[in-house]
Amino acid sequence: MDDQTVTRSIPRSVGLLGTLSIASLAVIGLWSFADGYLIESGDYFAPTIAVLIATIAFVGALVVLGARSKRWLEGPYW
Repeated sequence: MDDQTVTRSIPRSVGLLGTLSIASLAVIGLWSFADGYLIESGDYFAPTIAVLIATIAFVGALVVLGARSKRWLEGPYW
């Protein structure tokens, strides 16, 4: 059996910078969505919430199906 070790080639500061930038973009996106759409949505509020719920349910179902798969860790890199 071939034992392979994964070395860290990315410094921690780069990983931290990437995490902070993704988190800040998520906060800016949520703020913009809430400020520009939810507050002044009018007739489109209920359809927007329905689409968001359906999207979250669909992605959650895909995650559950993928996590229950028997071939999850049988790829050539695991």
